[in-house]
Amino acid sequence: MATTSTAVHPQPAVWVQFWRLTKPRVVSLIVFTAVIGMLLAAPSLPPLDLLGWATLGIALVAGAAAAFNCLVEQKIDAVMARTRGRPTVIGSITAMQVLAMSGVVGGLGLAILWHAVNPLTMWLTLATFVGYAIIYTVILKPATPQNIVIGGASGAMPPVLGWAAITGDVTYQPLLLFLIVFAWTPPHFWALALYRRNEYARAGVPMLPVTHGEAFTRLHLLLYTLILVATTLLPFATGMADFFYLGSVLVLDAVFLGYALRLWRSYSDALAKQTFAYSIFYLAMLFAALMVDHYLPLAFQ
Repeated sequence: MATTSTAVHPQPAVWVQFWRLTKPRVVSLIVFTAVIGMLLAAPSLPPLDLLGWATLGIALVAGAAAAFNCLVEQKIDAVMARTRGRPTVIGSITAMQVLAMSGVVGGLGLAILWHAVNPLTMWLTLATFVGYAIIYTVILKPATPQNIVIGGASGAMPPVLGWAAITGDVTYQPLLLFLIVFAWTPPHFWALALYRRNEYARAGVPMLPVTHGEAFTRLHLLLYTLILVATTLLPFATGMADFFYLGSVLVLDAVFLGYALRLWRSYSDALAKQTFAYSIFYLAMLFAALMVDHYLPLAFQ
């Protein structure tokens, strides 16, 4: 008689599971925009030690906020295909472990920012943590379909944090970067929410496609993309950026607007997925263009 056995796969170490909860791919984009903010804040390269400490501190706090988000959203994550395998959902890490490790990692990040960078950056980063982990995750997300619009303010803060880390101040330039990310967030996230709308409905999360329907969301995605296009021209209009940035952002904007128009006119889940993927590429390339534009004149000196 043949016998069968079920292999039991041991769970990774707790720190590995916690690392997964910090959403490394999301945090990498957050840190990237913060680093660009640092590079834009200095006329030439900023001090490398300051750049390194600020990057580390912001990354640690962002990771802690992401892990706390996973802890709060266990029930939502359990019915979402892309998140139902998270350690917080399958129970391979406890709530106390997540809280403790988030506290240690986030506290270390804040301490680094206070002692090695400057107090302003620490306080702004703490406010960003509260905005994302508490105001957005706990209060706004389950309460209003405008959650991603209002809560997008915390996600738009990293360039401001980077600028403050280098200058110890917040001027109009980082606020322009804030506005760009703030305007980018709704069309970026609504593209995801459109093709995940059934999962959000099962989870009881009042995302815009769930509460107001697909057509309404597609229209607003287009309108916010138009707002984004106008906002991305501000760095050039104010003299913060030059023609390299202008040429780059016009191409990036044209493609994004093309996706938004196609979604509005003829929706498909495949197109929404493509739009979501492009939106991530778009933001990374826009900030890269700002960096190149900033340092290009130095290459010819």
